[in-house]
Amino acid sequence: MRRTPSVVPATRLRLADVVDEAVAGMLARPGRAALTVLGTLLGVAAFVTVLGLTSTVEGQISSRFTALVATEVVVQDGAEQAAAGAEQAFPADAEQRLAALNGVRDAGVFWEVPDVGRVAARRASAEDPGEQLRVLAASPGYLRAIHAHLAAGRLFDAWHDRTGERVVVLGSGAAGRLGVTWVDDQPAVFIGGAPFAVIGIVDDVDRKADTLLSVVLPAGTARAVWGDPPVGGSMSVQAMIDTEIGAAQQVGAEAPLALRPQDPARFKVVTPPDPRQLREGVNTDLGTLFLALAAVCLVIGAVGIANTTLVAVLERVGEIGLRRSLGARRRHVAVHFLAESGTLGLVGGLIGTSLGVAAVVAVALWRDWTPILHSATVLPAPLVGAATGLLAGLYPAWRASRIEPADALRR
Repeated sequence: MRRTPSVVPATRLRLADVVDEAVAGMLARPGRAALTVLGTLLGVAAFVTVLGLTSTVEGQISSRFTALVATEVVVQDGAEQAAAGAEQAFPADAEQRLAALNGVRDAGVFWEVPDVGRVAARRASAEDPGEQLRVLAASPGYLRAIHAHLAAGRLFDAWHDRTGERVVVLGSGAAGRLGVTWVDDQPAVFIGGAPFAVIGIVDDVDRKADTLLSVVLPAGTARAVWGDPPVGGSMSVQAMIDTEIGAAQQVGAEAPLALRPQDPARFKVVTPPDPRQLREGVNTDLGTLFLALAAVCLVIGAVGIANTTLVAVLERVGEIGLRRSLGARRRHVAVHFLAESGTLGLVGGLIGTSLGVAAVVAVALWRDWTPILHSATVLPAPLVGAATGLLAGLYPAWRASRIEPADALRR
């Protein structure tokens, strides 16, 4: 069948015409356009907010996590149960060996002295049997490693430890229960009937808060009075290490070798989790959750744009038929509706990006954080909205391009 040549010459469609038609289509129905843009706007805003808050939280975790927790290493005797005559896991110079490791700021050993009796500010009597307090033996570095803050007096040092001086430092809770509020004259406390001079009171610690309810005395003094600590079990010797930021993992790996090179497997080392792993975990959890929400919003926005554009096609059948009659080609009609849907998506993307950036900055200011927004996240966000609009407009544009002029003019 021979095709009849067209009597109307085909028109040309310039880029300026496409933009003018798209903007005119939006402004002709501003209420509908605003509601259509809303879905894309929410999706892009969620997208930018999620990625911005993830970066901001990542920086916040790094700064806080490395401040205290990431600098603490605890070394424990791995023996499960005490054994009679078993060898001590920690050598006598354990504190010096640990302090010599690179990245260690302070280190000390400690253990709870068992079965020492009650503690009293005067000799125990029937009227005042004393208090049941925890007695802790520690090397001088332990109090520095837990960042002990003095309320009065002083801490014991290496001389007290080496010579076995009968001195103690009280935690503020223990001092309150014993009624000791001053140390100027070095008042005495009695542990199981044995006198000890109080040389200091600690009112705060950054680690091992139970120290505030304890009576702490030099490890050398504890050995001289009650003998060696038990081997194995919960009351065996442990080491507390305060490290430089970022050195905890390395110190944790080297400490067993420094303490017992012939049997490093004897120790159980508790180190903080690797900050990089924690950060990646947070990124993965938050990113997966909120990106899923952003994707849902984008899908809803795309459906809204597709529905609105399809309705516009049905309402403007006469206009489409007239254009086709005046020489507009099928691709001109398709490009027109694609441009309109793409413009709606682009506008939604621009507004959504602005709202997302504002949300990240607002949350960071509210939480006193430093907002972190990567350009690779913010700059492409409006294009995501435009791409969503283009995808949503594919089917309506195809439907519009298939309308024949004669059919359109008969409706």
